[in-house]
Amino acid sequence: MFLMNTIISNDTTDKQFNFTINRFFKDNKIGYILKQCNFSKEKGFSCIKIFQYIFMLVFTGKNFFRTLESKKDTEFSKDVVYRFLNSPNFNWRKFLFLLSSSIIKNVIVPLTSKDRVNLLVVDDSIFSRSRSKSVELLARVRDHVEHKYVKGFRLLTLGWSDGNTFYLLLSLYFLLKRRRTEFVLKTRTLIKELMVPNSVRRLF
Repeated sequence: MFLMNTIISNDTTDKQFNFTINRFFKDNKIGYILKQCNFSKEKGFSCIKIFQYIFMLVFTGKNFFRTLESKKDTEFSKDVVYRFLNSPNFNWRKFLFLLSSSIIKNVIVPLTSKDRVNLLVVDDSIFSRSRSKSVELLARVRDHVEHKYVKGFRLLTLGWSDGNTFYLLLSLYFLLKRRRTEFVLKTRTLIKELMVPNSVRRLF
């Protein structure tokens, strides 16, 4: 497994950190899940190596963009990372769903009582972009908490909870350029036919 010695110094604590990250990747079969979600490259650095670099960088406290610009703490250029993050061929939504499902089923559920009730949580929230001016497909949406219209998007999320822990499974942005009735119908269809059945099959 890829060790990020260039990011993290080589003392005892950081060796343990490397071990923990590698164990997490192995136990949750991150490489296998990436392949299931169409993460593949014909040449250059592997997807698992680039993903682990990004994943570990989050825990170092270093600025993501400055680290890429410095070229000191990485074997590959910033363009490699940017192409990886922006590739239209990689299914990030499916990756989040499969990884969360794996953690819930293999880690969380075995630690809780069989009597505990597990449930799916569907939430329709506002992702506000009140200061934005040139965001594509930005719309005015009704914030039912603040009781006013704001600029932004409507964010539909599906999560799993046992009453104590919450894990995000899926999230979708809805662009409100048409009538509210159409939005409601599309939302119900999405929840009923795609999001909930897939979650139930994997988690219940």
